[in-house]
Amino acid sequence: MDKAQQEQVKKRFGARVRQLRKAMAGKVSQEKLAFAAELDRSYVSGIERGKKNLSLVNIQRLANALGVGAGELFGE
Repeated sequence: MDKAQQEQVKKRFGARVRQLRKAMAGKVSQEKLAFAAELDRSYVSGIERGKKNLSLVNIQRLANALGVGAGELFGE
């Protein structure tokens, strides 16, 4: 996978996180999602902008905080 493909994967993943966050009851803020996932708000912002390459642990933390399975973060 080349760098452009890697960047595209991160952007798609971030867009999916944003979509799920906004679909939650009351449009949960990045700050509230970060708190629930035990992550920093700026880190969540970077994820949604496609700037962060997450670890498996952080993917699972986000999935738990969003109330979805980890696969759903990948659009599955």
